[in-house]
Amino acid sequence: MLDFTDKIVLITGASQGIGLGIAKGFLQCGATVHITGTRASADTYEDDLSDFHYHQSDLSTSGGRVQLHAQLPELDVLINNAAIALENDAEYEVEAFRQVMEMNVTGVMELCMLYRDSLMGRGGSIVNVGSLASHLAIKEAPAYTSSKSGLLGLTRVLADKWSTQGVRVNMIAPGFVRTRMTQGHRADPTYEKRLLQTVPMKRWAEPDEMAGAVMFLASPLASYITGVSLPVDGGVLLR
Repeated sequence: MLDFTDKIVLITGASQGIGLGIAKGFLQCGATVHITGTRASADTYEDDLSDFHYHQSDLSTSGGRVQLHAQLPELDVLINNAAIALENDAEYEVEAFRQVMEMNVTGVMELCMLYRDSLMGRGGSIVNVGSLASHLAIKEAPAYTSSKSGLLGLTRVLADKWSTQGVRVNMIAPGFVRTRMTQGHRADPTYEKRLLQTVPMKRWAEPDEMAGAVMFLASPLASYITGVSLPVDGGVLLR
């Protein structure tokens, strides 16, 4: 049932981390996998991306999103993974807040609308990559928290709107994942210990542990599931 042979899958922001873990999972299940990144060439990244179809895309702008759709107009599965977050309370500045919301919410909405007709025609699926911040407050990151909470709302709305039109829309909410983005947290033993005390499973997730949940939601195994947020968090939301 997790056979994506002959399926075209797009994972945004998949040059590293969670997105790359998801991309590898779909590739192993036979999909034709397209990924986006910001660099001019795939071979400039630290990881080997040669098995994927790479698109340089600035998804922070409407023009970049429209250009991506023009390059790849047909899809079976859309994974909205690309997102940004700013550090050191920067998101309390209104312009920075607006920048994060544009990328993390408006950008996802525009891609969903651009690919709506293609996905409807092919019985497709959308999986948005949310966060624990979709359900919990991160006081240092008001824009990121707001955007991921908004992404949950958007997922539910589109799932309802398109429920009879052949497109399922779901979301995963990753917990603490071992990526380059979280390297700073892991480099501080005191902070890391305090962080992992909130995780019942007492460990970081690996990026490829996100892939199984995404592929399940995108597959026929989840044919009667739409509008859900699936935590992949080692049990954080239990507490």
